Amino acid sequence: MIKFWNKRIKLGVLTENPEFEDEIKIIRKEIKDHIKKKFAGSLAIRMVDSGSCNACEAECNALSNPYYDLERLGIYFVASPRHADVMLLSGLMTFNMQPHVLDAYEQIPEPKWVITLGDCPVMAAPFEKTFAITAPAEKHLKVTHHIAGCPPSPKEIMKGLLEFLRKI
Repeated sequence: MIKFWNKRIKLGVLTENPEFEDEIKIIRKEIKDHIKKKFAGSLAIRMVDSGSCNACEAECNALSNPYYDLERLGIYFVASPRHADVMLLSGLMTFNMQPHVLDAYEQIPEPKWVITLGDCPVMAAPFEKTFAITAPAEKHLKVTHHIAGCPPSPKEIMKGLLEFLRKI
């Protein structure tokens, strides 16, 4: 225990992770470059929850905080599917939400893409197939990209968005 406290006194409290910072910096730059080239500087995302536990939504909310700040990179979460380029779909596709998800998808102007977020839309989550679940999402929508995790961290979501931008 004394070794721990001696080391702590010498180093002080470390709140920064230089490797994480460097990796995020590289991801930010590449995302910004891709959005500038492919979307004229602005990518609008409509997030749709099709029956989730809200863990994925909480991680996406973290993307708007000053640390990650996706808006600085040109990525905006929009309230209307008519203003969106991409649908970000989280949660199980439930029987009650399926028509609303399909309606939102139809309202997105062409060209449009669907990114699934988390393990639920691809039925990798620990849920049984029942009458109330119509997942996987790719049974109903043309899914362009999937971001795995339960829930994926903000860094994983940024990496997934970067992979999507590279793919299209």
